[in-house]
Amino acid sequence: MSTLVITLPLGSPQAPADYSYTLTVDGHNATQQASASAALLPDPGRTGEVVAVVPVRALSWQRVTLPPGALAQSARLRAVLDGLLEEQLLDDPAQLHFALQPGAQAGSPIWVAVCDRAWLRQALQALEAAGRPADRVVPEFAPGPTASGREECEVLGQPEDAYAVLTGHGAQQAVAVLPLAAARALFTQAPGDEDENPLPVRAEPAVAALAERLLGRPVQLRTASQRALAAARGDWDLAQFDLASSGRTRLMRRLGSAAGAFARAPQWRAARWALGLALAAQVIGLNLWAWQDRQALAAKQAGLRAILTQTFPHIKAVVDAPVQMQRELAQLRQATGSLERQDLEPLMAAAGAALPPTQVPAQIEYTRGDLVLRGVQLQPEELAAMNQRLAAHGYEAHAQEGTLLVRTQDRP
Repeated sequence: MSTLVITLPLGSPQAPADYSYTLTVDGHNATQQASASAALLPDPGRTGEVVAVVPVRALSWQRVTLPPGALAQSARLRAVLDGLLEEQLLDDPAQLHFALQPGAQAGSPIWVAVCDRAWLRQALQALEAAGRPADRVVPEFAPGPTASGREECEVLGQPEDAYAVLTGHGAQQAVAVLPLAAARALFTQAPGDEDENPLPVRAEPAVAALAERLLGRPVQLRTASQRALAAARGDWDLAQFDLASSGRTRLMRRLGSAAGAFARAPQWRAARWALGLALAAQVIGLNLWAWQDRQALAAKQAGLRAILTQTFPHIKAVVDAPVQMQRELAQLRQATGSLERQDLEPLMAAAGAALPPTQVPAQIEYTRGDLVLRGVQLQPEELAAMNQRLAAHGYEAHAQEGTLLVRTQDRP
């Protein structure tokens, strides 16, 4: 499944602007990257995902602690945030959009992303009007631990307007944006000091030479496309409160995005191999189990056929060994005058021994192993006692409207 990552342009969304975009299949490698107007943005496909990236300069970050119960209702949560952030912000909170960090919990310090509500709403509406509605809205940089586990620096912009972005900054692992000249002080060393673990620095190609000259150290190149892909892989979603999108389509796209990432992303390669091996082991194990069961069943059937042919040598063709065995035994009993359990005499003997002494049937009928005694009226407790006595000999009785049916227990 494809993912279209679009960086929202700064300035008024109503003015014509080109969007920097990156199209990816696995979330790590770009299959297409360029800039285009909203109407010319590529289609990620019916099951694809569109991720909008908010530039770092469009966001500010605030640290708050939510009171207990604030997360219960979104309407109340927005009012709580307005009260907590009112004195920390220069603009009216009603004109700003807030978004909580993933996994926010009341009673613990959390990060809140803040940006201009009207700008963000208009930017998202412009994408929706162009047929590319955003499924997620992510920050270009987010507070929290970095990939290296320490503070990192990235230089962005143009030579005439270069700036540095610090991530994982300070004890709270914040995001800080500084003019490149001001960031130079972070890399200044005292005479004789040697930095054994220098601060990682990345830069866009346009400002890489400037960053190396001002900071006095080599930098690693990272393009805007690579930065946008890294932002899209983050857990943040700024589309909250009145900008939150919901519905089945969004859920299906997120599930599809997760499935696509699992199927193609390099970091899941080991998990894919493990899952494939586990499925292969299951299939092989089930086939082996089924083969063993077939072998055991075939052995039992061969044993039955052997017993039948050894007991009755005149049988040459074995079609159904149990049925043929039962038929031959019945013929032997008939030839020798032996009685079976379902014959009339054994049924009458068992019924006579189990019936209460006061119950005498007025009429007796026998049909194919069923003994029907008419004119017998048994109370429920008498019928239960009779069945208990009959069960010892393999029989059972059923009473219905003055009629008692006696038969073997194995008959349906």
